Amino acid sequence: MKVVSSLKTLKKRDRNCRVVRRKGRIYVINKKNPRFKARQG
Repeated sequence: MKVVSSLKTLKKRDRNCRVVRRKGRIYVINKKNPRFKARQG
């Protein structure tokens, strides 16, 4: 999982990416291709 300053760019990498908030952190998750994972905060 990457920790990045901008999740907007990672969201565009794949069309199945979703931006999710959990416990005050923001995540990019992808069910179809789990390698597109990222966290912010």
